[in-house]
Amino acid sequence: MSIAEAHARLTAPGQRFEMEEKMIRGVTQRVWRNAPPTLRDIFLNARAFGAREFLVYEDDRATYEAFARAAITLARQLQADGVRKGDRVAVIMRNLPEWPVAFYAGVLAGAIVTPLNGWWTGPELEYGLADSGTRIAIVDDERLERIAPHLEGLTDLERVYVARLPEGVEASGRVRRLETVIGVVNRWKALPDLPLPDVTIDPDDDATILYTSGTTGRPKGALGTHRNMTCNVLTSGIAAARNFLRAGQPLPESDPHKLPQRSSLLVVPLFHATGLSATLGPTMNAGGKIVLMRRWEAEQAMQL
Repeated sequence: MSIAEAHARLTAPGQRFEMEEKMIRGVTQRVWRNAPPTLRDIFLNARAFGAREFLVYEDDRATYEAFARAAITLARQLQADGVRKGDRVAVIMRNLPEWPVAFYAGVLAGAIVTPLNGWWTGPELEYGLADSGTRIAIVDDERLERIAPHLEGLTDLERVYVARLPEGVEASGRVRRLETVIGVVNRWKALPDLPLPDVTIDPDDDATILYTSGTTGRPKGALGTHRNMTCNVLTSGIAAARNFLRAGQPLPESDPHKLPQRSSLLVVPLFHATGLSATLGPTMNAGGKIVLMRRWEAEQAMQL
C-alpha cells in the first residue's frame, strides 16, 4: 500500500484521523476533526488516567491526578496574582516534574505560556523575559541565580516562583518559593481537589511563545495557538497507524485506557518543541509515563 493510499484510508470520513477544512485567521487550512481542541482538553483527557504514574524524576513520583491537582492549584494562584487571558507566564527550568505543572498552570489560567531556553545566560534570559512581556516567571534555583542580577530592569515582571530553592536561601520581594503554593512532588496527591479556572479557551487562541535559535540576530518569539500545539496528538498517531497498513497488518487498538502504559525516557528539553509539543502533549493524551533526567548522561540513561 502506498503512503497516499494509507493516508486516504486513514483520513476518510468517519475515521479517527478524518480531516476537514477550516478558515483560520483568513486562511483555509486542513485540520484534524478529532484532535483535542485545546491544551485544556489534553489536560482533562490526561486527568482521566487518575492513579496512573505520570512523572518520574529520581525519587519523585507523580500520578496524573497528583499532577492535575498541582497544576490547578498553581493556576488559581496565578489568577490570584492577577494573570488574565493573554498575559505571558514564563517557564524556565530543567526537565523537572514542576515543569509540566508550571506549563499547564499557565494554560489553565488562560496565559500565553513562554518556555525560555534553560541554557541561556542571564542577559539572554533578561532579553526573553522583557521581549515577551512576561508578568510571572516560574523558574528553578539555577535560573533564579542567572536572572537575579537583572530583576531590577525587568519592570513588567511582577513575581517569580522558584522551584527547589535550597534551604537557607531567602525568598523575598518578588521572589517566592513554588513549594509554598503546591508543596513537594510526592505530596501533590494531598492537595485539595479545586475546580478549574473559569476561562474560555478556543482552539485558535494564542497559547505559547517559543523562541527561535537566533542564529543571525536575537531570537524571535514565535506565537503558537492551542491548535498548533494539539495537532501533534494525531500527527504522531497517523504515522504509527500508517506503518501497520503498509505492512499489511490490522490497525491496533487505539483506546489508551485499554492498552498497557507506555514509558518514555525524555532526553530533550521540555522548552524545545520536540519535548513540549511532540512528546509531552501526545504522551499525556495517551496516559503514558515520562521519566526525566537532570541532564543527559549516557550510562545513567541506559540504567533508567
